[in-house]
Amino acid sequence: MAGRDLRALFSSNDRSLAASEAFTNRQGQWQAVTDALGEHLRRLTDPAFDVEDLEAPRRNVLVFHGVGGIGKSTLSRKLEAALATGGEQRPAQWPAPAWPTDHRILPVRIDLARSAGMDFERVVLTLRLALAELGRPLPAFDLALRRYWEHTHPGESLEEYLRRDGLAARFGKALPQQMQSALGDVAQALLLPGTVATAVSQVTGALVRSLRERRQTAAALAGCGRLADLLEAEPDLDALSFYPHLLAWELAQLPADKAVVPVVLLDTFEDIGDRTHRDFERLLQRVVWLMPNALFLLTGRSRLQWAEEALAGQLDWTGPAAWPALAIRDLPAARTPSPSAGGRQFLIGDFSPEDCEDYLARRLARNGQPVIDARLRQVITSRSHGLPLYLDLAAMRFLEIRRSGRTPQPADFDADFPALIARTLADLTPDERHVLRSVALLDAFDLNLATRTAGLTHQAPALRLTERPFVRHNPFGLWPFHLHDLIRSTLRTADDQTDDRWSPTDWQQAATRAFEALGEQWSAGETHDRLLLVGCLRQGLRLARDHRLDLGWLTEAAWAYIGDSVWEPLAPPARDHDTGTGLQTAADALVEILSTLARRQRENRSRTAERLTRLIDSGLLPPDLHDMAVYYLAKAQRDLGLTEDSRRGMQHVVAGGGRLAPNARRGLAHLSRLAGDFPTAIDAAAHLGWEGRHHRVTGDVRWVQGDIAGGAQAFQAARREGEEHGKKGEAAMSQAMRAFTLAFADPDVADDEIELAEQLLGPVDLRAATLDVRIAELLRDAGADTGFADRYQVLRAEIDTSGLAFAQAKLELALAFHHAVRDDQEGAAASISRLRALTRQDYYAYYADIAHFMAGLPLPAESASAARWLDGEQATRERWRALVTARREYLRTP
Repeated sequence: MAGRDLRALFSSNDRSLAASEAFTNRQGQWQAVTDALGEHLRRLTDPAFDVEDLEAPRRNVLVFHGVGGIGKSTLSRKLEAALATGGEQRPAQWPAPAWPTDHRILPVRIDLARSAGMDFERVVLTLRLALAELGRPLPAFDLALRRYWEHTHPGESLEEYLRRDGLAARFGKALPQQMQSALGDVAQALLLPGTVATAVSQVTGALVRSLRERRQTAAALAGCGRLADLLEAEPDLDALSFYPHLLAWELAQLPADKAVVPVVLLDTFEDIGDRTHRDFERLLQRVVWLMPNALFLLTGRSRLQWAEEALAGQLDWTGPAAWPALAIRDLPAARTPSPSAGGRQFLIGDFSPEDCEDYLARRLARNGQPVIDARLRQVITSRSHGLPLYLDLAAMRFLEIRRSGRTPQPADFDADFPALIARTLADLTPDERHVLRSVALLDAFDLNLATRTAGLTHQAPALRLTERPFVRHNPFGLWPFHLHDLIRSTLRTADDQTDDRWSPTDWQQAATRAFEALGEQWSAGETHDRLLLVGCLRQGLRLARDHRLDLGWLTEAAWAYIGDSVWEPLAPPARDHDTGTGLQTAADALVEILSTLARRQRENRSRTAERLTRLIDSGLLPPDLHDMAVYYLAKAQRDLGLTEDSRRGMQHVVAGGGRLAPNARRGLAHLSRLAGDFPTAIDAAAHLGWEGRHHRVTGDVRWVQGDIAGGAQAFQAARREGEEHGKKGEAAMSQAMRAFTLAFADPDVADDEIELAEQLLGPVDLRAATLDVRIAELLRDAGADTGFADRYQVLRAEIDTSGLAFAQAKLELALAFHHAVRDDQEGAAASISRLRALTRQDYYAYYADIAHFMAGLPLPAESASAARWLDGEQATRERWRALVTARREYLRTP
């Protein structure tokens, strides 16, 4: 099934090199064709089917479309070969066809490419020539065609035209004889004198009179109700476009042993015109509509628009009522459903990595073995993004490098092919090409963003561009359109030689326009539209970084991003051909700080501290963003147990009086709490207000006193305040701590609180809060035989990788509670020992005190912390011991 690739064959002197036109996969498209053909055959055998019904909706079209170089023409040729042999000569990957075997399938492939010189007249002739193999005239159509020919081509015989045009060589020379036979048969049936038997005008005139007068002599053709009208019409190109109705009627009259079902493959459909000039398309649409007993397989770059009402007047049949199966937006080719499900338009997808590997392995071979080695095939595959044209160009580059005497290396393919740009731009208008280059700067876009980036005042070019197959559509995205990845990267990096290629200044100006347009969209959006904020930040950060733009609106957007503690990933992809020179501009620094803050939820806090220290030392950030880095470094230091370093950072931010000053005051209150100075912490909480998250600070102080009700109430107030201000992160953190706190007291209540915390944490990325909920699940089950020890070990390993020292201490406290409930004195002592090792006098030392309280153990004076309990040590001890006693009673209750 693989044809010879003459380009590759004539690119090398190596005669042992086998250069084949490799064909890979496309099982989904083959399945769509076989399903559509099976449904088409069933419809033809339905007693209600009437080939002359010109009002019934049409379901005889299947469309495959995709970017240039995706393999549409190759698919069309393979389909033709497979259909011509009943599926026997099909690629090995394609399963056997399932259509009924009692139907004879006649594939007719017509290449509509401009280079093939195809016009509408040749399309009609090709259809009739393909049917010539039936070995019999089709008198209704043949008479009309003969009349058209003599009128339009006076003095030129059809036989000579077919010979000169090459059609006779392809289909044989039977058509002129069959047409002459049809003419003679009709003349004889009408009892016309032999001298006029070859005069088509007299024959058709007599036939029309016989049909109008319902004479018995025209009985053979009388069933074709519109034959007389067509023979009376002016035999011009417009009339020719209605003659396929006669062809369809003739096919319907064939006896069962002669019947055929044409499958017409119209390739390169985009070359018949454009979206403004639809003359050729209108003529072809008539052929499709007037031949409902033929199945048409269209391949081209663009989806078919016939089901759109707006084309009424430009085409004869439009709208979803006429073409119901074409009204559904592109279906994914990778998961091609049965066309009977409704859709008949399929976007041909890229090759999978496995298909790319298979293609390259078979593209160039010697003695059946791949010439391109496995390492090179992997590199080419990764850069191709699955585009077959790229694979083909890479194979030619491979041969070119070999001709130079070198062995191709992976680095030789770390480049783009300008030819991809030429192929992509080939059928675009100048304005569409301008918009295409502009949106190559964007990860995704809508019409307004594309128009603003291009610097145009009207959206029409952008609208037309979105209909192209290399523009992918995601109706659920913030911006619904994005370019094919390979085409986008090639447009931005390849040194193409097209007439309208852009200079560096052009790219810089477009980047500035795109950056400003994103800022305008964010500024005009809803205050709490997190999706819009993150989308604008991701694209804006990349533009500012890659094109060295001033921060502009990014500064305010960055503050909005950190304000909710959601921490979606923000880091844009590495620069194209990144030199690895590190931080150079304020935009580089802003990208680094925001991506660091997001990554800290998934990496060790020590790594976060290193990144933030490097940022602070770079001096690239403006003062307010510099304070942002200092504040979050201080938070990371606190999490790592570096309390003095953390205190200095928090004090610096408070002294600056900037936006994070309230947060830093909260940080200082937390440091007091960590040191066991609870009165100072609770007094500070009273002055923090909402901005300082006063309720959450209060809850953090209350629960360690054993005041479960007071702590839970404070965390509930913090959650509600977060919800009122639209701060999802604050609400989730507060609910996580409420669940943790209540898990000491009431397992049943804790169940509901844990479930709510998990729901609130779903849309945010907060590692510490997530760990709080995991520890709460352990606390809820403390004292019970539920695999507690194993679950503790798993969670401990996870916390170890995070670098969150406070979470390790909190987990150990949960284990101490478990041992106390089970009255396991040995286990309690071991937990107390580990707590001593995890804490210091200024860092959670009172956790060991609490473990003593829970286990009912005396607190040695030499190892007691310096904690200043709000109600004194004895009252605190009694509350913690009461929680242990209550859990024992709970577990004893049936």
